[in-house]
Amino acid sequence: MQAWQEFCRGKRKARDVQKFERNLMDNIFTLQEDLKNGTYQHGGYYRFAINDPKPRVIHKASVRDRIVHHAIYRKLYPFFDKTFVADSYSCRLDKGTHRAMERFRKFAHQLSRNNTKTVWVLKCDIRKFFDSINHEVLLRLLRKRFVDETVFELLKEVINSFSVTSGSGLPLGNLTSQLFVNIYMNEFDQWVKHRLRAQYYIRYADDFVFLSSNRQELIDMIPHIAHFLDQRLQLQLHPTKLFLNTMASGIDFLGWVHSPNHRVVRTATKKRMIKNILAKPVTAVFNSYLGLLTHGNAYGLSREVENLRGLFGESPDTVSD
Repeated sequence: MQAWQEFCRGKRKARDVQKFERNLMDNIFTLQEDLKNGTYQHGGYYRFAINDPKPRVIHKASVRDRIVHHAIYRKLYPFFDKTFVADSYSCRLDKGTHRAMERFRKFAHQLSRNNTKTVWVLKCDIRKFFDSINHEVLLRLLRKRFVDETVFELLKEVINSFSVTSGSGLPLGNLTSQLFVNIYMNEFDQWVKHRLRAQYYIRYADDFVFLSSNRQELIDMIPHIAHFLDQRLQLQLHPTKLFLNTMASGIDFLGWVHSPNHRVVRTATKKRMIKNILAKPVTAVFNSYLGLLTHGNAYGLSREVENLRGLFGESPDTVSD
């Protein structure tokens, strides 16, 4: 019931949610019995595409299965979160993009010694990240933590309910996928911290950066990083998204371009912001973007957003969707 209450927030207008809720207690008790008896089977997925900002394919599970995802997440997240490194920021409580950007700024400031030294940044990305998560590797990592066979078999059922290629891939639409990828990449995080001994490292999902005052040190890291990802996690660095540059040249990270003394919204993000505002000029959208812009040097863009708000009158909420 707690998993249901968390799941249904903001979703009660959806037809599939309303249908499940009509016989809520019967559906919940049946699901509970299937889980207790070990007879639960994960169903299929509804596939649809979004642009956020680039085209992505989302796979949506049934309401019944998504309640199970919430139940799993509620129990597993507190357990695993304690094992993650401090500088992993994706899909974690009290973390997120803004915390990651502040950490990035702090690292750059420390290394530059008040802008007296050059700071180099190695930025990496994993090719087809969600599609490449290997089920066998993930299950092996989970097996290290679980002796309870019932729990392990349930996780195995959820993981094996979806694949892009045989034995690989996690659906972007599952809540559990957010946790599973952090468990998966925690192997890399731990290796970076304890074997590679990289002090200035930040990861957000499959985007990660290394900072150093020594350019050659970062160059020397690249083959070791690629080898570990390939051999241990069966992942590959994205060949066209590997960048090594100075902070003074501007580093594109998490939607912002970072320089020694400021950060500005990247051009593509700005264009998407204006497009979204024009498509839905309501108070919530204006406030959301104005709040976002407080996290960087965006006075001019904030004025532009305020001007758009003015064009739609005193009460933007009255504008039709």
